[in-house]
Amino acid sequence: MSRLHFTFGCGSLKLAGALDTAPGSTGLLIVSGGNEIRSGAFSGQSHLAARIARAGFPVFRYDRRGVGDSEGENRGFRASDGDIRAALEAFRAMAPQMERVIGFGNCDAASALMLSGGAGFDGLVLSNPWTIEEEDGAPAHAPEAVRARYIEKLKNPSEIMRLLRGGVNLRKLARGIAASLRPAPKPSTLAQEMRDGIKGYEGNVDILLASADRTAQVFSSHWAKDDNRVRSCEGAGHAFVEPEHRRWLEGQVLAALRA
Repeated sequence: MSRLHFTFGCGSLKLAGALDTAPGSTGLLIVSGGNEIRSGAFSGQSHLAARIARAGFPVFRYDRRGVGDSEGENRGFRASDGDIRAALEAFRAMAPQMERVIGFGNCDAASALMLSGGAGFDGLVLSNPWTIEEEDGAPAHAPEAVRARYIEKLKNPSEIMRLLRGGVNLRKLARGIAASLRPAPKPSTLAQEMRDGIKGYEGNVDILLASADRTAQVFSSHWAKDDNRVRSCEGAGHAFVEPEHRRWLEGQVLAALRA
């Protein structure tokens, strides 16, 4: 296996990409979230790509327009459909043995894949999709997210002892409990657009949520509770940085590639 660095076209611009080579007929294309470069938070996407390639699946990563080593203006995830499709075309050209390509995105990269209707991928792995739009008046922390935070604290014996010893600001605690009892917010405009985006998508979709991540918790408050495509990693944070959470994510991605 080897890692190749190169540029590819997106209209008149050049985007930077990286390919971890492998002989498999199914590949993984990783879309970076936020303004992250293709290595991902704490180089997480770079390490994930190497491990997936060692398992026999080629992996492609790239910087979208205006991010990292890529040319152009960064217009955000809502305007990234062209970048995704250009990357997919380049990936297929560089690994012509592939018969299937799975798209993976975390945070607003997952949202971008949903908004694009799957962007031509054969399957999607969507991690902690971003559904917060300040202009919608949506609170930064939904009641479910606040409740989840307090439940985690109640599981921690040191937090219980801190409460009993008077080390907790009771006024702040009361405000937090009141916030947790508020009705769930109406689905955000973005969440509805994402739902509509993949409504007719025919490929397999896996939605992965890190239970300790507030982005994932807010997503849950906007999403159908009975969606059997959703799976949760207990205690994981947004970037799945802990070893056991990283292994869980890798296992979910490999399962999608082998399906």
